[in-house]
Order: sequence, then C-alpha cells, then structure tokens
Amino acid sequence: MDWKQLRVSCSKSDLDNVCAFMSMLDNGLMIEDYSDIDENLKLMYGELIDDSILHADPDRCSVSIFVPEEKPLSEYLSFVNERLSYLGIRGTVDVVGVKEEDWYNAWRAYYKPVHIGNRLTVVPAWQEYHPGPDEITIKMDPGMAFGTGTHETTRLCAAMVEKHMPVGARVLDIGTGSGILSLFALKLGAKEAYAYDIDPVAVRIARENAKDNCVENFFCDTSDLLKNVDLSHGPFDFAMANIVADILIRMSENVSDYLNEGAKLVCSGIIEGRCDDVKDAMISHGFDLCDEASENDWKVLVFVKR
Repeated sequence: MDWKQLRVSCSKSDLDNVCAFMSMLDNGLMIEDYSDIDENLKLMYGELIDDSILHADPDRCSVSIFVPEEKPLSEYLSFVNERLSYLGIRGTVDVVGVKEEDWYNAWRAYYKPVHIGNRLTVVPAWQEYHPGPDEITIKMDPGMAFGTGTHETTRLCAAMVEKHMPVGARVLDIGTGSGILSLFALKLGAKEAYAYDIDPVAVRIARENAKDNCVENFFCDTSDLLKNVDLSHGPFDFAMANIVADILIRMSENVSDYLNEGAKLVCSGIIEGRCDDVKDAMISHGFDLCDEASENDWKVLVFVKR
C-alpha cells in the first residue's frame, strides 16, 4: 500500500495548535521539533546526532500524519488549510509519497520498551525483555495502528485504567487503535474486553496483538464510535476512549446507555484547551468527574455514571 505523508511546518510557538487540529485527522502524529538540540548536546556526544538535525532551524517544527491511498487527500488538505487560515498560522503544507514497507521498517529502529503506570511495560515484539516482579508486559507490533504507549494520551489513559478498573469488569474500548489498552485491562484482571475502531487496519492489528500476547476474551470489530457495539450481554462495567475532544463530546450524548450505573469512563486524547468542553458535555449527560491528570498539554479525565 502507498501512503502520503501530509506535513505541516510551522513556528515553535504554533506547534501546540497545529498538533491539536492535526490530531482531529489522525492520532498518529509524527512531530519534528529540534528546539532542545543544544540542551541535549550537553547530555550526549554531538557526533551521535545526525548532521541535518544539528543544523536544523530550532524555531521551526513540523507535524505529519500518514494518509492511505484510499482516503480523500484533497479533503485532508482542505481541512488543514482552513484551520491554518482560521488560526492565523503562517504554516506551509506539503505532501510526500511513502511506501508502506519503507515507513514500517524506519520506525521499528526507534521503538523501545515503554514503562506506563506502575506495572505495565510495552515491549517491541522483536525485542527480548526480562520483566521484574509483578511487572505486566505486552508485546506490541503496532504496524500502522496508533497506540504503542509512547504518546502521552496512551500513557495517561493506561495509568487511569490501572488505578480505576475493578477486577472482573466487562470493559468497552472505544477507538482501540493497536488494542493496547484492552490488552492491559485484561492482564489486570478484566473479565472481557470489547474493542472497536473505525479503521479496519487497526482492528486487524489489534486482533493480531491479542493473539501474540495469548490474551483471551478479547473481542474486536469495526465500528464508527458506538454504532456497532455489542450489547447482547448487557452494558459494560468500565469504558475507555482515547480519541480527541470533539469526538468525545459527540459521544457524550449516548455513551451512558452502554454503561452500568456506577461504571467509570476514562477519556483521553484531550488537549488542555478543550478540557472544560469535555467536562461540561459529560456532566450534562449523566456523569460526574472523579479524577484527572495531565502530561505536557494533554489531559485525561475519569467520569463515573450517576
């Protein structure tokens, strides 16, 4: 499959805003920010850093997403240009062709074990790793799906799953990506996890990751948010949605119908400036806020159904 890299270049001061609207198109952002190179040179040998990075403009950044060939690239470009104009950002937009095998092999070289919360470590499927006592490991080959544990939103959400999910819970995972949060929940003692994603590629990869981790009671299917969620066994005891603020707000109108009374809902993928909007939407539709945390400019909110 061929992909197109859609890249927006901007000043350092506009980076957060560009990340916010690019994440509305895709959660798997690639960010190039070289503003801390001088600081890092004090911590490592300068010759270990690529020469092109050493001489990069520290005041310029770029944010990229990767668009598969079957997706409407023209609509993506229209959205990006409209947002840049609306926000008054003097950014440049370019598109680069990428072969799937080139992208796949490139990011593998930089994917290392990631520690999340108190007990979880996400380990690349191709690396050997020896866990410590009580450590939960998940072997992960995320492929083209978002959710390797390296992004703040995934780490924040996983930490709240560890903190709030009751053992034996029936879990709903909305926008599962690579399936990492469902796998973690099951290894923490969830009875079963029903995971959904609008992207068929993500569903395929999540199923493969579950099989590779010998996880049982994992059910994954394609769904536009809650549209195809299986309620034949009743509502769920715990839910998580690592998406973006606008989608969480839209989902707030009926997500309560899928949860038992007293069930908790973990909402992540929320940029700092949209936090109050998500709180207001959830509270107005039958939830109370019971916990929250932040990392950099990202927030995670935990709600309980009244």
